This record gives sequence, structure tokens and C-alpha cells, in this order.
Amino acid sequence: MSRATIRPGRPLRGACDAPGDKSITQRAILLGALASGETWIVGANTGADARAALGIVRALGAKTSASRQGDWRIRGGALRESGRVLDAKNSGTALRLSMGLLSAQPFLSTVTGDSSLRNRPVARVIEPLRALGADLAARDGDRFPPVVIRGRVLRGTTVRTPVPSAQVKSAVLLAAVQAEGETVVEESAQTRDHTERMLPSFGCPVAREGTRSRVAGPAALRGAEVRVPGDASAAAFLLAAAALTPGSDLTVRGVGINPTRRAFLDLLTRAGARVETGNERGFGEEPVADIRIRPGEVAPFRIAAHEAGPLIDELPLAAVIAAFATGESVLRGAGELRLKESDRIAAVTAGLRAIGVEVEEHEDGWTISGKPSARGGIVDARNDHRIAMAFLIAGLRTERGVTVEGAESIRVSDPGFLSRLKGLAR
Repeated sequence: MSRATIRPGRPLRGACDAPGDKSITQRAILLGALASGETWIVGANTGADARAALGIVRALGAKTSASRQGDWRIRGGALRESGRVLDAKNSGTALRLSMGLLSAQPFLSTVTGDSSLRNRPVARVIEPLRALGADLAARDGDRFPPVVIRGRVLRGTTVRTPVPSAQVKSAVLLAAVQAEGETVVEESAQTRDHTERMLPSFGCPVAREGTRSRVAGPAALRGAEVRVPGDASAAAFLLAAAALTPGSDLTVRGVGINPTRRAFLDLLTRAGARVETGNERGFGEEPVADIRIRPGEVAPFRIAAHEAGPLIDELPLAAVIAAFATGESVLRGAGELRLKESDRIAAVTAGLRAIGVEVEEHEDGWTISGKPSARGGIVDARNDHRIAMAFLIAGLRTERGVTVEGAESIRVSDPGFLSRLKGLAR
């Protein structure tokens, strides 16, 4: 599936499930590897990123089984040195969280990834882990993978993360639960809190106050059952597709509505869609709901710099929505997108221009002159799953559709995306 095409078609109607949450799945895998006994992951994300994390813990001696339906089991508690380099493939989460996990293990490890991942920054993880006493080194003056980790005894302390990042925070927490004494992790801004919500299920209480999280180590982790909500970031593409297609009435079931992941729902409302949540319930400590969406006239919007953080994964999709609003939209504060699987700011700019949308690129975002339709054309996904899915969604609103080169990257997070999308257009 090197290329895929989506053209305007019928409204999206009915109901579907989102794939399991990728972030939660990877955290459950790594904690399950640390914990004694068996961890049962129900509804795991089956994409390539989650399987990269699974491959890492297998190489470290954890026993695993993984069905294609997302019923995965991990038996951990006794990790050992791998005889080969650990490969996180394209997953920044697997790479960075593994750095924390391995910092306290009594052996040498090397973690790397594909060509894209080897150009994503790791100094932001190395620096706070060193505050606990970790011994890590990386290429180009600690800037990029591969990362070499010499596991050792760690000591708890107060750690202030250098950038607001759930991956950085979670890497520190994975090290902290193995460290001697208490560790306090302090962020400059609230980020996703899936690790903090999950740790108590594995037997490690977390005290939380504002942007501070406190754990005491070494914690005796034990296996747990983790029921994975639908991925809010994956659901966003289906919701956006319905919001852009007149006559649609779509419900996505079982989506995680963690407060740190709800910003895109608010954005859809600002952009004119009618959004309803119902059947609210809990999967462990994670809130879940069914989300119904119906389109309205697409309205232009502004995302200020202070609003961008909680939307960081959805900002390329937000730019696509803005392309079909009547008027000018401004999205700023997105500089972090230049450090993702691709330079997503440049990729979105090129994609919008390729389908006939007027856009001005900024260092940290875009100004987009939207209109109800666009010409369509061919877009290079740059091996980035979120760029690929965002521009396939754009095809629903263009005159002659959008063809995405590099659509195989979708397998990273949602292998069933295209079949699910096409099945709803009826």
C-alpha cells in the first residue's frame, strides 16, 4: 500500500470503534515487562509502534503473546541483557520510555530506531534521567539515537523536565519506580497523564499535585489487567472526516476522553461541528465515552501558542480542517511538530499547496486561507502516518480527490484506517 486515494463520496453514517490507544498500549507493555507475574492487555493497539515496544521487551527476556485482535499478555519481572541492539523502529514512545526503563537495569543496552527516529532528539530525556544518576550517552553529543544505557542503581530526587513532554515525564517515572527513595517529577505544563493513572494498577501509588507527580521506589510492581480505551488521536481522523462530509452522522465508540486528550473535541466545536459525548464510563482510571459528530458549516478558527500543546498530535489534521473553512485560520505554537516523524509543519505546507490551498508557513505553524472546496492532487506523506491520514481525509472535500504517496505509514498507528473509513461511507 505505497499509495492510496480518497475521493468525495457518500456521507459517513453509523458507528465504529477506534483502534486501541497507542500511548496506553506501549506504557502497559513496558510496565508489564518490569512487573512480576502476568499483565493482560485488552484491546491493545496493534500498529507498528506498539509492536516495536513489544519487540523490545521480548529481546529483554519478557514472555509475550499477542493476538491480532489486541488481546496481549506479558510475563515480566526478570529482564536480562539483550545480545543485540534494541530496535524501536519508528516509535519515539518506545525509544524514550525504554531509556527510563533500562536506566536502572544492571546491564548494558543500546536502543536505536529507523532513519526517521535516529534524527529525533533524546537530550531532553537524557538530562532528567541523569539527575537520578543514570548513565546514558547518545550520538552527536547526546542529541540523537542510538542511545547507550549502562544500567545502575538510581537515587530519587526532584526532576524538572526540560520540555513539556509526556514521553520525557514517563521515562523519568519508569526510572523512578526502580530508584532508591522518593522522586518528584515537575513539569512546566500539564501533559498526558496515562503513566500516572496506570502505575497504581501495577502496585505503585502516585501522589499528584498540579504538574507535580511523586513516587517512592523501588516499587514492587505486579502484573495487572489493562483495558485499553480507543485512541483519541486515531478517532480524531474519523471525527474530522464526518465533520467535513455533509450529511454525515457518525458515532465512534469507546474513545478515551482523558482530560489531557480532549482538546480536539473542543476544536471541532469551534470549527462548527456538532459534537456529543455519551455512555461515559471508565476503563480502569481512564475515562471513556462514545462520541457522536454531525457536520455544520466549517468555520475558521485560531489556535494560540498556549493552546497548541494539548493538540500537538492533531495539529496537522486541524490544518486540513482549516483548509475547508470559509476564511482565514491561524495556528501557532506548533514548533515541536518540526521534530516529529517528519517536519510536520513543512509537510502540511507542501500538502496543502499540492491540493490547491493557500497557506503561509511560519516557524511554529500556519496561516491558512480556507474555502469550501479545493482542487485535490498528490501528496507526499513523508513516511509519516499522521500526514498520510490527514490528507486522505482532505480528499473527502476536494473536487477530484487526494492521492497520498507513502500511505503504508498508516500501519504505525491504525492498520485498519482505510477499510474503516470506506466502510462508513454508505
